[in-house]
Amino acid sequence: MGNSFLKSIQTSRLEDSGFHYTLSLISGKYKLVVLYTLATFDVVRFNEMQRFIGSISYKTLSSTLKELEEDKLIIRTEYPQVPPKVEYSLSPRGKSLIPVMHALCQWGEDNRL
Repeated sequence: MGNSFLKSIQTSRLEDSGFHYTLSLISGKYKLVVLYTLATFDVVRFNEMQRFIGSISYKTLSSTLKELEEDKLIIRTEYPQVPPKVEYSLSPRGKSLIPVMHALCQWGEDNRL
């Protein structure tokens, strides 16, 4: 590796990369798990998701869903009824992550020890 590599890394910043942006959207203990759940089951209610994931608290799931909604990766649909009914699904932007998640799953299957 010559000086051209050193110059390019010296003038580059990870935070300006697409990799960093993607990680900022999906980083966190449960974000990919929630996205995977929605990719698998299409439309999921809060309690169903909490039961499926198992190890997630109400507060953590709630804040994770809010962050994913703010980042426009999921859609929250609220139905005006008693008791209130709320469903979550992937947005078109969230659905564009499905091939990435499939690649991660395939890598896991291929490299499981």
